[in-house]
Amino acid sequence: MARVANLAGADANANLVAAGANANLVAAGANANLAGAGANANLAGAGGNCKDFTRTRCPPLIRVRSASVGMIKPVVWLADLTGKVVCSTAMLRFVNLLFNCGNLYLLYLIICKLHSREKMRAASRRVLSALSLSTFPVLYFFNFLYYTDAGSTFFILFTYLMTLYGYHKASAFLDVCAVLFRQTNIIWVAFCTGTVVASKMDEAWKTEHAKKRDDKASAFQVPLSISEAKKVTHFLLDFLTSPGHMKAVLLVAWPYAAVGLGFLMFVVLNDGIVVGDRTSHEACLNFPQFFYFFSFALFFSLPTSLCYYRVLRFLQALKKQPLFFLSVTGVCLLLVWKFSYVHKYILADNHHFPFYVWKRLFQRHELVRFLLVPADVFTGWNFMDSIKSRSLFWSLAFLVCLLAATVPQKLLEFRYFIVPYLMYRLHMPLPSLPRLLVEFLLYTVVNAVTLYIFVNKTFHWPDSTATQRFMW
Repeated sequence: MARVANLAGADANANLVAAGANANLVAAGANANLAGAGANANLAGAGGNCKDFTRTRCPPLIRVRSASVGMIKPVVWLADLTGKVVCSTAMLRFVNLLFNCGNLYLLYLIICKLHSREKMRAASRRVLSALSLSTFPVLYFFNFLYYTDAGSTFFILFTYLMTLYGYHKASAFLDVCAVLFRQTNIIWVAFCTGTVVASKMDEAWKTEHAKKRDDKASAFQVPLSISEAKKVTHFLLDFLTSPGHMKAVLLVAWPYAAVGLGFLMFVVLNDGIVVGDRTSHEACLNFPQFFYFFSFALFFSLPTSLCYYRVLRFLQALKKQPLFFLSVTGVCLLLVWKFSYVHKYILADNHHFPFYVWKRLFQRHELVRFLLVPADVFTGWNFMDSIKSRSLFWSLAFLVCLLAATVPQKLLEFRYFIVPYLMYRLHMPLPSLPRLLVEFLLYTVVNAVTLYIFVNKTFHWPDSTATQRFMW
């Protein structure tokens, strides 16, 4: 299965075998099977040598990760430790713990920037919010394994922070680092570009309606009526065809465009986005992935996004606009019917929790996926209502990138939801202290349970003597 790495602590050797998503840690023997869709490499010291053409991570990733291990060498020297420690199992995992510390700090800085106007007990809420998000279960779990998620998330968060502060050249450079960790991170390069364009659109929208003295018009309204949708569409067409607006956007966003062009060249030369095993990573229009993400987001944001008044507002919206919600439900049913795909790994890889979600929920009966559509409509509405404080144009940019990050994926993999969820949660209004405490408690309980299962609930395959473990 996926990248399997046998790390002999004293030998400082790691063999990464690509093909799926499987992790096996045997603490006493300093042995770890590292999964993902990775690269086959022999890592000795700080070096790296790619050998397996079934890898799905870019070869530069091996160099980046090896360099990060090499950066720890001075610490090892100062601590008077042997050189073999540098590439031991513990030290390789320690790299991701360093990234996690960086993620905590970046989350705090982003929260401070996004919620700078929050006054009421804001300092403690910002700290607790960042601490809670740094323990987000799916990301937190992989901090203890030699996966790409911690480093990939670090560079995406760093990129977005630089975008928020207007340092677009630095952001574009960090974008390149993020893409080296995971090719699909190019989507979040587009997101950073989208936020820049959205801010310019917000300014133009406010200026236009200030001239018309249209007090009702707001860039923070989601158009639900035909007249409002026409107004927004007309504005978008005018903005995108205006030389003045396009010049203003390009003057700011050109560094991201340069990264995008470089990535386009890579896709052309590589004949696709996937490096290595293309058969297991084929793109498709798997629209139900969008609904899976909404359910995933609702579960992990229950303490901060759901409340009695929001449910009441949803019921009121149903009553006021029944035709709208009936149409949305019909479209969702059509998408589930015509665009549902099942990856071979979700049916065979029993290490991962999605395997059991699929087996015990969706495989119970062929009608289950259709019966869940009303719940999907609610989770989608709750998702949009949670970020309604953001402008319409920002929301459009985010939804387009969310679609690009989820729908083309044939495999239901919770790790693909890490960055979209963090972006969603970061842009929600800053929750109250009690809600944050409940969220932190929820994450702590989930983390404790998953780590306990991983360490203690082992199993064996009939055709293998290796110890197998459950994981996200």
